[in-house]
Amino acid sequence: MNRYLQDGFAPVADELTAFDLRVTGTLPDHLDGRYLRIGPNPASDPGEAYHWFLGEGMVHGVRIEDGRARWYRNRWVRPDDGDFAPNTHVVQHAGRTMALVEAGSPPYELTEELDTVGRCGFAVDLAAGYTAHPHEDPATGELHAVSYSWTRGNKVDYSVLDTSGRIRRQVEVEVTGSPMMHDFGLTEHYAVIYDLPVTFDLDMAAGDPPRPVRRAAETARNRALGRDAAPDTVVEAAARGRGEPSRLPYSWDADYPARIGLLPREGTSADVRWFEIDPCYVFHTLNAYEDGDLVVIDAVRHERMFATDFTGPHEGLSSLVRFTVDTVAGTVREHRYDEHSQEFPRHDERLTGACHRYGWSVGFDGVASGDVVLKHDVHAGSTMARRLGAGKEVGEFCFVPHAHDAAEGAGVIMGYVHDRPSGLSDLVLLDAQTLEDVAAVHLPGRVPAGFHGSWAPAAGS
Repeated sequence: MNRYLQDGFAPVADELTAFDLRVTGTLPDHLDGRYLRIGPNPASDPGEAYHWFLGEGMVHGVRIEDGRARWYRNRWVRPDDGDFAPNTHVVQHAGRTMALVEAGSPPYELTEELDTVGRCGFAVDLAAGYTAHPHEDPATGELHAVSYSWTRGNKVDYSVLDTSGRIRRQVEVEVTGSPMMHDFGLTEHYAVIYDLPVTFDLDMAAGDPPRPVRRAAETARNRALGRDAAPDTVVEAAARGRGEPSRLPYSWDADYPARIGLLPREGTSADVRWFEIDPCYVFHTLNAYEDGDLVVIDAVRHERMFATDFTGPHEGLSSLVRFTVDTVAGTVREHRYDEHSQEFPRHDERLTGACHRYGWSVGFDGVASGDVVLKHDVHAGSTMARRLGAGKEVGEFCFVPHAHDAAEGAGVIMGYVHDRPSGLSDLVLLDAQTLEDVAAVHLPGRVPAGFHGSWAPAAGS
């Protein structure tokens, strides 16, 4: 059976609402807002060829106020006909809650209670869809994004939403072929772009075997085709699966160059400087910043992706690394922090684009997360590991400071944790520095293994 349809990945069938949730420990009094996270949750049987990235999105949220867990809700995102239900990230910007996905589909707005409103207003002005990983500049409050779609050929789009939620800037950037670009980095002066060897597989979209199991000549042909927008019939087949659950039409291309691009925030495609790196894939950036002539990028690096497993990201060790781009010498140094296999890195987002010291991530055991939460001190070069206990499955944790002006790392990290023996999940809060227990909000159901989330503070908090 497909691993992404069983155990902690198995979808849940019901939308639940529960009030005045039981809490173990003490919720900090200053927390006033919602913890939100989204993930794939197929509404019907998608079949054995199901790819984890393609399930309909379901949002899970907990409202915290005055030291109490007021409510829990889980809701499917209900898109218009023809749209894919966002399933990858949920963020708050300009007073709106947005459910996000990548690869050409539009973002959707949700209510405070997580019901679907409709397409976000700025979606009509996008060149083609949006990203799953926008980054907010803490100095300006603007939301930056690098978005890709197989309909765009060898073009990706850098955009900036202003504090009112309108597109202030949108720039087309030329890349090598048609890569999957899940995340990017943001520094004071640059958008950091990953042009890496997981690319649109035209034959796979049309129903043929994935690129890595075809002959090298077909690989070269596929790469060339990736420079142009895909034919409408192929796009429709990939998006809708011709009446059946579709495969994700991206795979590893061993002939594709791996490089990092620095796009000046106010520049154009012609201003991008490209720097070659060893072949790899990056889903997630921890943070990036500038240090004189150097651009420092902390990210989780995979040796390869979608080369042998075409149902989800399962290609071996993933490590937290530092790419240091020397803009004068034109070189990139790479340093691995530790040997934990991990994903879902997060930092204190008040320091997005600035020098950071701490980061948090989730330890992985094969395809699934284990019971380990990791805290990294990149200045000391050390990692602290906290095991939550046998039978626990940890999702992404995000950082929330004790106050707007608190020191870096002074706060809590929070995320959903599934308890296999009971079949239920908790929202767990840990001290961000010590990883000791702060509180656990006990939920009435299970939160399946999912993707990303965020703390959405209440207005004025």
